Amino acid sequence: MPKFAYSINVYQTYITMATTLVKTDFNFPGQTAVYHGKVRDVYTINDDYLVMIATDRISAFDVILPEGIPYKGQVLNQIAAYFLEASASIVPNWKVAVPDPMVTVGVKAESFPVEMIIRGYLTGSAWREYQAGARELCGVKLPDGMKENERFPHPIITPTTKAAEGHDENISREEIIAQGLVSEEHYKVMEDYTYKLFELGTKMAAEKGLILVDTKYEFGLRDGKVILIDEIHTPDSSRYFYAEGYQERFAKGEPQRQLSKEFVRQWLIDHDFMGREGQKMPEMSPEFIESVSARYIELYEHITGQPFVKEPENDLETRIATNVVDCLNNISL
Repeated sequence: MPKFAYSINVYQTYITMATTLVKTDFNFPGQTAVYHGKVRDVYTINDDYLVMIATDRISAFDVILPEGIPYKGQVLNQIAAYFLEASASIVPNWKVAVPDPMVTVGVKAESFPVEMIIRGYLTGSAWREYQAGARELCGVKLPDGMKENERFPHPIITPTTKAAEGHDENISREEIIAQGLVSEEHYKVMEDYTYKLFELGTKMAAEKGLILVDTKYEFGLRDGKVILIDEIHTPDSSRYFYAEGYQERFAKGEPQRQLSKEFVRQWLIDHDFMGREGQKMPEMSPEFIESVSARYIELYEHITGQPFVKEPENDLETRIATNVVDCLNNISL
Protein backbone atom coordinates (compact mmCIF):
# COMPACT_ATOMS: atom_id res chain seq x y z
CA MET A 1 0.00 0.00 0.00
CA PRO A 2 1.41 3.45 -0.85
CA LYS A 3 2.45 5.79 1.91
CA PHE A 4 -0.16 8.26 3.07
CA ALA A 5 0.49 11.92 2.39
CA TYR A 6 -1.19 15.07 3.59
CA SER A 7 -1.31 18.38 1.77
CA ILE A 8 -0.42 20.77 4.57
CA ASN A 9 -0.40 23.80 2.26
CA VAL A 10 -3.94 23.10 1.10
CA TYR A 11 -5.09 22.40 4.64
CA GLN A 12 -3.62 25.61 6.00
CA THR A 13 -5.99 27.64 3.88
CA TYR A 14 -8.84 26.34 6.00
CA ILE A 15 -7.42 26.80 9.47
CA THR A 16 -7.06 29.67 11.88
CA MET A 17 -4.42 29.94 14.53
CA ALA A 18 -5.74 29.47 18.04
CA THR A 19 -4.45 28.89 21.53
CA THR A 20 -7.12 26.24 22.04
CA LEU A 21 -8.41 23.52 19.76
CA VAL A 22 -12.21 23.57 19.93
CA LYS A 23 -13.08 22.38 16.42
CA THR A 24 -11.47 19.98 13.97
CA ASP A 25 -12.21 19.31 10.32
CA PHE A 26 -9.50 16.94 9.13
CA ASN A 27 -9.66 14.80 6.03
CA PHE A 28 -7.12 12.06 6.63
CA PRO A 29 -6.16 9.59 3.90
CA GLY A 30 -8.34 6.49 4.17
CA GLN A 31 -10.89 8.38 6.28
CA THR A 32 -14.32 6.76 6.12
CA ALA A 33 -16.21 8.53 8.90
CA VAL A 34 -15.95 11.22 11.57
CA TYR A 35 -17.76 11.71 14.85
CA HIS A 36 -17.66 14.95 16.81
CA GLY A 37 -18.37 14.25 20.47
CA LYS A 38 -18.70 16.63 23.38
CA VAL A 39 -14.93 16.67 23.92
CA ARG A 40 -13.31 14.24 21.49
CA ASP A 41 -13.40 14.09 17.71
CA VAL A 42 -13.02 10.58 16.33
CA TYR A 43 -11.92 9.87 12.75
CA THR A 44 -12.37 6.36 11.32
CA ILE A 45 -9.62 5.13 9.01
CA ASN A 46 -10.37 2.30 6.55
CA ASP A 47 -13.21 1.19 8.87
CA ASP A 48 -10.57 -0.49 11.06
CA TYR A 49 -8.67 2.18 12.99
CA LEU A 50 -9.66 5.26 14.97
CA VAL A 51 -7.87 8.59 15.32
CA MET A 52 -9.15 10.10 18.56
CA ILE A 53 -8.37 13.78 19.07
CA ALA A 54 -8.83 15.22 22.55
CA THR A 55 -9.88 18.81 21.92
CA ASP A 56 -9.81 21.67 24.41
CA ARG A 57 -13.61 21.72 24.60
CA ILE A 58 -15.15 21.26 28.03
CA SER A 59 -18.65 20.05 28.86
CA ALA A 60 -20.78 19.88 31.97
CA PHE A 61 -24.38 18.78 32.45
CA ASP A 62 -24.08 17.36 28.91
CA VAL A 63 -23.61 20.87 27.49
CA ILE A 64 -20.46 22.10 25.73
CA LEU A 65 -19.24 25.31 27.32
CA PRO A 66 -18.60 28.27 25.00
CA GLU A 67 -14.85 28.59 25.61
CA GLY A 68 -11.98 26.13 25.27
CA ILE A 69 -9.51 25.39 28.07
CA PRO A 70 -5.79 25.73 27.19
CA TYR A 71 -3.87 22.42 27.38
CA LYS A 72 -6.97 20.47 28.43
CA GLY A 73 -6.82 18.20 25.40
CA GLN A 74 -3.16 17.43 26.00
CA VAL A 75 -3.83 16.67 29.66
CA LEU A 76 -6.72 14.34 28.88
CA ASN A 77 -4.92 12.47 26.13
CA GLN A 78 -1.69 11.99 28.06
CA ILE A 79 -3.39 10.88 31.29
CA ALA A 80 -5.54 8.41 29.35
CA ALA A 81 -2.47 7.06 27.54
CA TYR A 82 -0.69 6.69 30.90
CA PHE A 83 -3.50 4.55 32.33
CA LEU A 84 -4.20 2.60 29.16
CA GLU A 85 -0.56 1.55 29.17
CA ALA A 86 -0.61 0.72 32.89
CA SER A 87 -3.79 -1.37 32.67
CA ALA A 88 -3.15 -3.22 29.40
CA SER A 89 -1.90 -6.34 31.20
CA ILE A 90 -5.20 -6.82 33.09
CA VAL A 91 -7.77 -5.47 30.59
CA PRO A 92 -7.24 -5.43 26.80
CA ASN A 93 -7.74 -1.99 25.25
CA TRP A 94 -7.93 -0.24 21.90
CA LYS A 95 -4.72 1.85 21.99
CA VAL A 96 -2.07 1.33 19.31
CA ALA A 97 -0.06 4.58 19.39
CA VAL A 98 0.03 8.14 20.73
CA PRO A 99 1.45 10.11 17.79
CA ASP A 100 0.67 13.56 19.19
CA PRO A 101 0.13 14.99 22.68
CA MET A 102 -3.56 15.42 21.83
CA VAL A 103 -4.12 12.26 19.78
CA THR A 104 -4.44 8.51 20.32
CA VAL A 105 -4.68 6.03 17.46
CA GLY A 106 -6.20 2.63 18.06
CA VAL A 107 -8.32 -0.19 16.71
CA LYS A 108 -12.01 0.25 16.00
CA ALA A 109 -14.48 -1.75 18.09
CA GLU A 110 -18.24 -2.08 18.10
CA SER A 111 -19.08 -0.01 21.16
CA PHE A 112 -21.71 -1.04 23.68
CA PRO A 113 -24.44 1.62 24.17
CA VAL A 114 -23.84 1.93 27.92
CA GLU A 115 -21.24 3.54 30.16
CA MET A 116 -20.02 1.66 33.22
CA ILE A 117 -19.91 4.20 36.04
CA ILE A 118 -18.33 2.94 39.24
CA ARG A 119 -18.49 4.80 42.53
CA GLY A 120 -16.39 4.33 45.64
CA TYR A 121 -17.92 7.28 47.52
CA LEU A 122 -21.33 8.96 47.80
CA THR A 123 -20.81 12.30 46.11
CA GLY A 124 -21.72 14.38 43.05
CA SER A 125 -24.96 13.49 41.28
CA ALA A 126 -25.38 10.35 43.41
CA TRP A 127 -25.32 12.47 46.56
CA ARG A 128 -27.78 14.96 45.06
CA GLU A 129 -30.21 12.11 44.36
CA TYR A 130 -29.62 10.57 47.78
CA GLN A 131 -30.18 13.93 49.46
CA ALA A 132 -33.48 14.20 47.58
CA GLY A 133 -34.61 10.91 49.12
CA ALA A 134 -33.47 8.25 46.65
CA ARG A 135 -32.34 4.99 48.27
CA GLU A 136 -31.79 3.06 45.07
CA LEU A 137 -29.50 3.99 42.20
CA CYS A 138 -29.50 1.99 38.95
CA GLY A 139 -30.97 -0.98 40.80
CA VAL A 140 -28.40 -0.78 43.62
CA LYS A 141 -29.86 -0.40 47.11
CA LEU A 142 -28.35 2.38 49.22
CA PRO A 143 -28.42 2.30 53.04
CA ASP A 144 -30.02 5.01 55.13
CA GLY A 145 -27.90 7.40 57.15
CA MET A 146 -25.07 7.98 54.70
CA LYS A 147 -23.35 11.35 54.52
CA GLU A 148 -21.92 13.29 51.63
CA ASN A 149 -18.50 11.99 50.52
CA GLU A 150 -18.84 8.84 52.62
CA ARG A 151 -17.12 5.72 51.34
CA PHE A 152 -19.32 2.84 50.23
CA PRO A 153 -18.59 -0.52 51.91
CA HIS A 154 -17.86 -1.80 48.40
CA PRO A 155 -17.70 0.12 45.10
CA ILE A 156 -21.02 0.16 43.25
CA ILE A 157 -21.62 0.14 39.48
CA THR A 158 -24.31 2.56 38.27
CA PRO A 159 -24.51 2.32 34.46
CA THR A 160 -25.97 4.92 32.12
CA THR A 161 -27.13 4.78 28.54
CA LYS A 162 -24.92 6.64 26.07
CA ALA A 163 -26.90 9.48 24.54
CA ALA A 164 -25.69 10.99 21.25
CA GLU A 165 -27.48 14.18 22.29
CA GLY A 166 -28.91 15.36 25.58
CA HIS A 167 -28.55 13.69 28.94
CA ASP A 168 -27.34 10.16 29.59
CA GLU A 169 -29.94 8.16 31.53
CA ASN A 170 -29.41 5.93 34.54
CA ILE A 171 -30.18 2.28 33.87
CA SER A 172 -29.88 -0.94 35.88
CA ARG A 173 -27.95 -4.09 35.07
CA GLU A 174 -31.23 -5.97 34.73
CA GLU A 175 -32.69 -3.39 32.32
CA ILE A 176 -29.56 -3.43 30.15
CA ILE A 177 -29.76 -7.19 29.71
CA ALA A 178 -33.57 -7.29 29.36
CA GLN A 179 -33.52 -4.61 26.65
CA GLY A 180 -30.80 -6.43 24.75
CA LEU A 181 -28.37 -3.52 24.98
CA VAL A 182 -25.66 -5.92 26.16
CA SER A 183 -25.81 -9.70 26.46
CA GLU A 184 -25.52 -11.16 29.95
CA GLU A 185 -22.27 -12.86 28.94
CA HIS A 186 -20.67 -9.63 27.75
CA TYR A 187 -22.06 -7.64 30.68
CA LYS A 188 -20.38 -10.00 33.14
CA VAL A 189 -17.05 -9.38 31.40
CA MET A 190 -17.60 -5.59 31.44
CA GLU A 191 -18.51 -5.77 35.12
CA ASP A 192 -15.38 -7.78 35.94
CA TYR A 193 -13.18 -5.41 33.94
CA THR A 194 -14.79 -2.38 35.61
CA TYR A 195 -13.96 -3.64 39.11
CA LYS A 196 -10.39 -4.54 38.07
CA LEU A 197 -9.73 -1.17 36.45
CA PHE A 198 -11.15 0.71 39.44
CA GLU A 199 -9.02 -1.33 41.82
CA LEU A 200 -5.90 -0.52 39.80
CA GLY A 201 -6.84 3.14 39.50
CA THR A 202 -7.50 3.33 43.23
CA LYS A 203 -4.09 1.82 43.99
CA MET A 204 -2.25 4.11 41.57
CA ALA A 205 -4.04 7.17 42.96
CA ALA A 206 -3.24 6.21 46.54
CA GLU A 207 0.45 6.01 45.68
CA LYS A 208 0.24 9.69 44.70
CA GLY A 209 -1.77 10.80 47.75
CA LEU A 210 -5.11 10.82 45.95
CA ILE A 211 -8.43 8.99 46.28
CA LEU A 212 -10.14 7.79 43.09
CA VAL A 213 -13.73 8.61 44.04
CA ASP A 214 -15.67 7.58 40.95
CA THR A 215 -15.11 7.14 37.24
CA LYS A 216 -16.59 5.66 34.07
CA TYR A 217 -15.44 3.13 31.50
CA GLU A 218 -16.62 2.31 28.00
CA PHE A 219 -16.24 -1.04 26.28
CA GLY A 220 -16.65 -2.50 22.82
CA LEU A 221 -16.35 -5.73 20.85
CA ARG A 222 -13.28 -6.40 18.69
CA ASP A 223 -13.00 -9.80 17.00
CA GLY A 224 -15.66 -11.11 19.38
CA LYS A 225 -13.78 -10.01 22.52
CA VAL A 226 -14.66 -7.24 24.97
CA ILE A 227 -12.03 -4.50 25.09
CA LEU A 228 -11.73 -1.16 26.85
CA ILE A 229 -12.25 1.80 24.52
CA ASP A 230 -12.10 5.60 24.78
CA GLU A 231 -10.20 7.04 27.77
CA ILE A 232 -9.84 6.25 31.46
CA HIS A 233 -9.12 8.03 34.74
CA THR A 234 -8.96 11.57 33.35
CA PRO A 235 -10.49 14.62 35.08
CA ASP A 236 -13.37 14.50 32.59
CA SER A 237 -14.38 10.94 33.44
CA SER A 238 -13.16 10.71 37.03
CA ARG A 239 -13.28 12.43 40.37
CA TYR A 240 -10.32 12.53 42.76
CA PHE A 241 -10.06 13.65 46.39
CA TYR A 242 -6.83 14.50 48.17
CA ALA A 243 -6.21 11.71 50.67
CA GLU A 244 -4.56 14.03 53.18
CA GLY A 245 -7.24 15.57 55.36
CA TYR A 246 -10.08 13.53 53.86
CA GLN A 247 -11.14 11.97 57.17
CA GLU A 248 -10.98 15.24 59.09
CA ARG A 249 -13.05 17.10 56.50
CA PHE A 250 -15.56 14.27 56.30
CA ALA A 251 -15.98 14.20 60.09
CA LYS A 252 -16.64 17.96 60.10
CA GLY A 253 -18.97 17.83 57.12
CA GLU A 254 -16.66 20.10 55.14
CA PRO A 255 -16.20 19.98 51.34
CA GLN A 256 -13.37 17.77 50.17
CA ARG A 257 -10.37 19.08 48.30
CA GLN A 258 -10.74 17.51 44.93
CA LEU A 259 -9.20 17.31 41.51
CA SER A 260 -12.02 16.79 39.05
CA LYS A 261 -14.49 18.60 36.85
CA GLU A 262 -16.92 18.89 39.76
CA PHE A 263 -15.71 22.43 40.56
CA VAL A 264 -16.79 23.46 37.03
CA ARG A 265 -20.22 21.93 37.62
CA GLN A 266 -20.42 23.71 40.98
CA TRP A 267 -19.43 27.01 39.37
CA LEU A 268 -22.26 26.57 36.87
CA ILE A 269 -24.72 25.67 39.65
CA ASP A 270 -23.65 28.79 41.58
CA HIS A 271 -24.46 30.76 38.43
CA ASP A 272 -27.90 29.14 38.12
CA PHE A 273 -27.06 26.83 35.23
CA MET A 274 -27.60 23.07 35.17
CA GLY A 275 -28.25 22.56 31.46
CA ARG A 276 -32.01 22.90 31.82
CA GLU A 277 -34.28 24.54 29.31
CA GLY A 278 -34.46 28.30 29.70
CA GLN A 279 -31.25 28.59 31.71
CA LYS A 280 -28.55 30.93 30.39
CA MET A 281 -24.92 29.87 30.21
CA PRO A 282 -22.80 32.22 32.38
CA GLU A 283 -19.91 34.11 30.82
CA MET A 284 -16.50 32.47 31.29
CA SER A 285 -13.94 35.09 32.29
CA PRO A 286 -10.27 34.76 31.27
CA GLU A 287 -9.40 34.28 34.94
CA PHE A 288 -11.87 31.42 35.30
CA ILE A 289 -10.61 29.76 32.12
CA GLU A 290 -7.03 30.00 33.38
CA SER A 291 -8.03 28.52 36.74
CA VAL A 292 -9.67 25.53 35.01
CA SER A 293 -6.55 24.98 32.90
CA ALA A 294 -4.38 25.09 36.02
CA ARG A 295 -6.62 22.49 37.73
CA TYR A 296 -6.26 20.09 34.81
CA ILE A 297 -2.48 20.49 34.78
CA GLU A 298 -2.39 20.02 38.56
CA LEU A 299 -4.20 16.71 38.27
CA TYR A 300 -1.83 15.53 35.54
CA GLU A 301 1.18 16.22 37.73
CA HIS A 302 -0.38 14.63 40.80
CA ILE A 303 -1.62 11.47 39.16
CA THR A 304 1.46 10.81 37.01
CA GLY A 305 4.09 12.19 39.36
CA GLN A 306 5.66 13.94 36.36
CA PRO A 307 5.93 17.63 35.47
CA PHE A 308 3.55 18.73 32.74
CA VAL A 309 5.34 19.89 29.59
CA LYS A 310 3.27 22.44 27.69
CA GLU A 311 3.48 21.70 23.99
CA PRO A 312 3.50 24.72 21.64
CA GLU A 313 -0.04 25.95 21.04
CA ASN A 314 0.48 27.69 17.72
CA ASP A 315 -0.63 25.89 14.57
CA LEU A 316 -2.08 22.91 16.44
CA GLU A 317 -3.97 21.61 13.41
CA THR A 318 -0.92 21.33 11.17
CA ARG A 319 1.10 19.63 13.90
CA ILE A 320 -1.67 17.10 14.53
CA ALA A 321 -2.16 16.41 10.81
CA THR A 322 1.55 15.77 10.28
CA ASN A 323 1.92 13.52 13.32
CA VAL A 324 -1.19 11.48 12.56
CA VAL A 325 -0.23 10.86 8.92
CA ASP A 326 3.27 9.80 9.97
CA CYS A 327 1.69 7.36 12.43
CA LEU A 328 -0.72 5.90 9.88
CA ASN A 329 2.18 5.34 7.50
CA ASN A 330 3.86 3.20 10.16
CA ILE A 331 0.77 1.10 10.91
CA SER A 332 0.01 -1.92 8.76
CA LEU A 333 -3.43 -0.86 7.46
